[in-house]
Amino acid sequence: MFLRKMAALTAVAAVILAACTSSSPGASAGEGCLIGVSWNDYDQERWKKADEPAMKESIEGAGGTYTRTDAKTSSEQQLTDIDNLLGQGVGAIILLSKDTEVIQPALDRAADQGVPVIAYDRLIEGENIFYITFDNKLVGKIIGETILGLVPEGNYAIILGDATDANAQFLRDGMTEAGVPALDDNDGPIDVVFEQNTPDWTAEGARNNMEAALNSTDPVNDIQAVLAENDGMAGGAIEALEAVGLTIPIGGQDGDIAALNRVALGTQAVSVWKNAFALGHTAGKAAMDLCGGAELSEIEAPSDLPEAAAPDDPKAVEFTTPGGSKVWSITLKPQPLTKDNVGDAIDAGWATKEQVCSGVAAGTVDACD
Repeated sequence: MFLRKMAALTAVAAVILAACTSSSPGASAGEGCLIGVSWNDYDQERWKKADEPAMKESIEGAGGTYTRTDAKTSSEQQLTDIDNLLGQGVGAIILLSKDTEVIQPALDRAADQGVPVIAYDRLIEGENIFYITFDNKLVGKIIGETILGLVPEGNYAIILGDATDANAQFLRDGMTEAGVPALDDNDGPIDVVFEQNTPDWTAEGARNNMEAALNSTDPVNDIQAVLAENDGMAGGAIEALEAVGLTIPIGGQDGDIAALNRVALGTQAVSVWKNAFALGHTAGKAAMDLCGGAELSEIEAPSDLPEAAAPDDPKAVEFTTPGGSKVWSITLKPQPLTKDNVGDAIDAGWATKEQVCSGVAAGTVDACD
């Protein structure tokens, strides 16, 4: 109630100060902070299932308050959402951005008001930004290495993510590092015959891209493997493949429940799992620390992260972005899930055995027996 009343005041600086301080003896640095989260599209399975609950638990456990907005894939709405959060007197913003260029005016206002912004899982160019993500280049490398191990020669199709999201290029860079060549570079055993971005990372867009890929070869449907940059798109691509009677190795990432079931069934070779509980926990802690007055360079990952996800060094590191900005960051580690270890997701509470093993024949997957 106190924060809601303070948000109504016209003196924004006073609101922010009230949101980020506490007079209670022995209070933690961020106690009393209001943390705002701006989702670009809250409907995606992962955000509501894992990232948000972990954020809330971390924020509220440290004495803060969580509030969220949902832009529903509209960059213009996200700009308005950020301004609304600033008007409420948030002490820090966790931002899963849609299009950084469109929302830049709101980011400038946050910087002017001294409100730190955490770029959550998607890079934002600019100062006053703290970037929390998984090693997306490593994700792409894992996908590439897994599929190359299964299909060492032949025609490949690559279903890229949204061109406005830096992660799409990070993932592709990782695939390149694994040995996947550029489009139409057919000097070696692998020929990438199709490579296209998918707006908003949608399954429908991926299906359309996969249909275009299949129709682009001579003869048609002459594709032996697919690299998709997330599980939803892998699902859309598989629909297109099944429509022409093809079952070929395909990789994705995110650990979506449907994808883990496909991994167990054998219709998807790998899903690179990014433990979103760990990422949300890290973002919540960082937001409270920043609101409490910590410098970007002082942020550290939580000490209780699962070993498979925790960075080798918990301290923030500074790196130069593709656009030349200096950004402090914490990068967590991804984990590939295949038939051999899909049970790890069950053990972690990410998915149930029933979800992963639905329709799986007895004796084919250890985790399902």
